[in-house]
Amino acid sequence: MARVALVTGGSRGIGAAISKALKAAGYSVAATYAGNDEKAAAFTDETGIKTYKWDVADYDACASGIAQVESDLGPVEVLVNNAGITRDAPFHKMTPQQWSEVMNTNLSGVFNMTHPLWPGMRERKFGRVITISSINGQKGQFAQANYAAAKAGDIGFTKALAQEGARAGITVNVICPGYINTEMMSTIPEKVMNEVILPQIPVGRLGEPEEIARTVVFLASDDAGFITGSTVSANGGQYMV
Repeated sequence: MARVALVTGGSRGIGAAISKALKAAGYSVAATYAGNDEKAAAFTDETGIKTYKWDVADYDACASGIAQVESDLGPVEVLVNNAGITRDAPFHKMTPQQWSEVMNTNLSGVFNMTHPLWPGMRERKFGRVITISSINGQKGQFAQANYAAAKAGDIGFTKALAQEGARAGITVNVICPGYINTEMMSTIPEKVMNEVILPQIPVGRLGEPEEIARTVVFLASDDAGFITGSTVSANGGQYMV
């Protein structure tokens, strides 16, 4: 029987690539989304991957949504915490709402998704928790005090939880993508891309969503059973730690 993988924010961008790659690798995949019904329906039509709508910032919604996924597909053994938002502003202009929205989704959302699944993973003595952080959680970024703090928190969460999961057969890892060729990047002016962004990346190009997805598939596999508490930097050499 195929293992069940649940990908948050799994119907668009990097999340969609992850969902597709896990399905291709033989997993039974469920993808969550927060708001775009049309895109989610199109994604399901294209891939056959069922989508579920809830806000990862809401613990009760996560718990009930997970229960529905497990009723439909079986116990979730692989969790990919990919959902995230930005509310960028220089700190002196950042509002409490901008801070809270990003923290609630990008950091508390990881807790909200992982916590309901943790007892089952411990009981079955197997689990994979893979969180998508960001290069900006490692190095910081102007006008992203909220986003960088949340993404750095994801790294700390991973290191702590990995220690708790290790004896129970659960690995917990985090991936920190750099600049990835998604819809969001297409809005950047060509001059800024060529003169500001690409010169920062030693390999001289953006990453592709599929490259992050392949990293997830490896970390989810039995072959990666000795890797836990790790931070995988996938940024083309832009920031080396």
